[in-house]
Amino acid sequence: MKALLAASWTIFLKDLRSEWRTRVSTNALLLFAFAVLVLVGYAVGPTRLAPEDRPMVNAVLVWIVLFFSAMTGLARAFVKEEDSGTAAALRLSAPPPAVLLGKLLSNLTLLAVVTVFVVPLFMALMSFEVKGPWLFVALLVLGDIGLASACTFTAAIVSKASAKGTLFAVLAVPLLLPPLVGAVSGTRVAATEAEFAAGRDYVVLLISYAGVITTAAFLLFDAVWRE
Repeated sequence: MKALLAASWTIFLKDLRSEWRTRVSTNALLLFAFAVLVLVGYAVGPTRLAPEDRPMVNAVLVWIVLFFSAMTGLARAFVKEEDSGTAAALRLSAPPPAVLLGKLLSNLTLLAVVTVFVVPLFMALMSFEVKGPWLFVALLVLGDIGLASACTFTAAIVSKASAKGTLFAVLAVPLLLPPLVGAVSGTRVAATEAEFAAGRDYVVLLISYAGVITTAAFLLFDAVWRE
């Protein structure tokens, strides 16, 4: 177990150093998120929404931004290894679970950076008030874990395909619909209810989804990675 965690940490640090040098995924994620935020603020804006409509509309919009940001940048987790020719060396140097865990941590870090960037700007731009901040934070953390897990595993599946972008979208969207529905509904509750218990069912849903998708990814990754 210690060797597995050490190998995962090494892969995670390697990806972070590589991303720091090129900033391809980070720039794609942040630029896309910023562009969508500007468009949302211009097209919708807080003054164009009725007060009773704001919690639901804002909940949908913030998760749309996070969802499409994840779809834009997280698909490169394994594609860059295949494109640069380092995938074979990675297969020989680390066990599959360590590779998946390292890539998952890397994608989760990228998505966390985007979330920290997007959510405060969105709340300021749309005058989005949250009455249950702890519920909102829990939904963001669990939603990011679910998004990162599903996107990382899907990226491994499509890394050798010729039409990577199209195939990634086709496979990832059905996987990501359940947590998105729960996250949107929970965020609406967090915007209207101060008690954490009011959105507990959505927290349980996201925990269950993250557990199931992460477990399935680790069980199936060996066959996908060595194929």
